[in-house]
Amino acid sequence: MSKIIEGLKYCDTHEWVKVEGDIAVIGVTDYAQKEMGEITYVDCPDVDDEFQKGEEFGALESVKASSDLYSPVSGTVVEVNEAVVDGPELVNEDAFANWIIKIRMSDPAELDSLMDASAYKAMIEE
Repeated sequence: MSKIIEGLKYCDTHEWVKVEGDIAVIGVTDYAQKEMGEITYVDCPDVDDEFQKGEEFGALESVKASSDLYSPVSGTVVEVNEAVVDGPELVNEDAFANWIIKIRMSDPAELDSLMDASAYKAMIEE
């Protein structure tokens, strides 16, 4: 069974969001990394890149698949996790501890359209 953390927001494209003030910390779910298998590459945007909610911001590549990453919220990238860029396997080790990017949200109300832990759990169990 995949690990799901209460208190985070989730997208139907398997990204999670942890809210820290006006910053959205974004990563991929445990379910997503298990489905992909051994992650070999993390493609990230640059700091100061701007994204709209639902826009592609990067990708994960594994031995068996490539998967685009979509921004759960609109805003500007303030930090990229260089540790996962240098060591993509960290996402497999702990998908929740190893975030991918941090975005300063331009519209925090967009968080309301994301799923909570129980809704995400129901979605992946279907």
